[in-house]
Amino acid sequence: MTPLRTIAGFDRIGEENAFAVLARAQALAAQGRDIINLGIGQPDFRTPDHIVEAAVKALRDGHHGYTPATGILPLREAVARRTLETTGVGVSPDNVVIVPGGKVTMFAAILMFGEPGVDILYPDPGFPIYRSMIEFTGARPVPIPIREENGFAFSAEEALALVTPETRLVILNSPANPTGGVTPREEVERLVRGLYAWPDVAILSDEIYDQMVYDGAGHVSLLAYEEIRDRLILLNGWSKTWAMTGWRLGWSVWPDQLVDKIRKLAVNAWSCVNAPAQYAGIAAIEGPQDSVAAMVAAFDRRRRIVTELLNGLPGVTCTTPKGAFYAFPSISGTGWRAKALASALLEDAGVALIGGPDFGLFGEGYLRVSYANSEANIASAMERIGLFLASREGP
Repeated sequence: MTPLRTIAGFDRIGEENAFAVLARAQALAAQGRDIINLGIGQPDFRTPDHIVEAAVKALRDGHHGYTPATGILPLREAVARRTLETTGVGVSPDNVVIVPGGKVTMFAAILMFGEPGVDILYPDPGFPIYRSMIEFTGARPVPIPIREENGFAFSAEEALALVTPETRLVILNSPANPTGGVTPREEVERLVRGLYAWPDVAILSDEIYDQMVYDGAGHVSLLAYEEIRDRLILLNGWSKTWAMTGWRLGWSVWPDQLVDKIRKLAVNAWSCVNAPAQYAGIAAIEGPQDSVAAMVAAFDRRRRIVTELLNGLPGVTCTTPKGAFYAFPSISGTGWRAKALASALLEDAGVALIGGPDFGLFGEGYLRVSYANSEANIASAMERIGLFLASREGP
C-alpha cells in the first residue's frame, strides 16, 4: 500500500484519554466485570424532561432544516439574557455563536491564532484538547503551571512571565478541569492588569463549569473586565449545567473583530447546529432551573465525601476542589506512577480513573477522579482503591 501524504499537523494531534478509558471500562463491563466509572467527565443525571420535550416539539413542528450558521436568533437572545443574569455584562446576540459542543469554540479560537512561529499559553494540567490543537496548528504550546500549592488556581505572575512578543493567545479555565480549581478574583484581576501591556494578545476563557462553584464562592467571568472584552472569546455551553453532553450544543461570545471570521468558519465547517437541539437550548435557559440547583447540590455533597475518603487512603492526599466535579488527588506517597496506577485500578480493582499525565506535563503524581457518580458508587470505589493500595506496592 502506498502511504498517503497527509499534512504534518495530523501526526501531532493528541487525544482525550478519558474516552479511551471509557471504552476499556465498557469492554470490561461487557465481559461481566463490575466497573465503577469515575473517569468520564459528564454528569450522571438525565437531561431534564422539559428540555427533551422542547426538542421533540421542535421536530414535530417541522424544524428539520438549516438554521443561520451562528444559531437561531431566539437562542442567541436567550444566551445574551443569561449572560447578563450570570455575569452582569450585557452582550449583543450578534456576538453570540452557537456551536456543536464546547470543543468547537476552542478548536476555532486556536485555529484562528495558531501557526508556526507563535506561542499559545494554556493551563497545565488542563483539558488535553488545548495542547493537542495548539500542536496541530504548528504553534508552540507554552504551559501555564497549575500548582496544588495555589489551590489549583493559576498564578497571574507565572502566567504573565510566559507572555512574549510571540504570544498570540492565552487560554484560561476556571472552574477547572481536571483539578476542580477555582481562580480567585484577585488573581484574575492581576492577570487582566498585566495583560494591558500586551494589547494584541487574544484570550480564550473556558467557563463551561461556571455554575459549579462551591462554599459560597461566586464565579468570576472574564467578561466582567471591559478593558479586555475587545479580544476575549468566552466558551460555555449546555453539556455540564443541564446534563446535555450528548446533545453537542455549546455557545460562545466573540468580540466584534472576530465575529465574521467565526461565522465564515461555521459556514465552511459545520453549516449550522442541529435545529431541534437549539430549541432544546432555549428551554434549558428559559425553563425551570431547579434541576440545575439539585444537581449542583448533589455534586457538593459528593465533593465532600470523595475528598474525605481520598484523604483516608494510604499514600494519597487530596486538596478539596472548589469547582466543577473533579478531585485531583496526589498519589506521591503510594510509590506508583499515575498512569500505571490508573491502569492497574481499572484492570484489577474495577475502578476507572484518569492518570494526571493525560492532562499535561505537570499532571504526574496525580489522578483525576470524577465524582459525577452516586455516593454509594464513590464509597465503593474508594474502598476498592484502599484494598488495592494496601495489597500492592508500586512497580
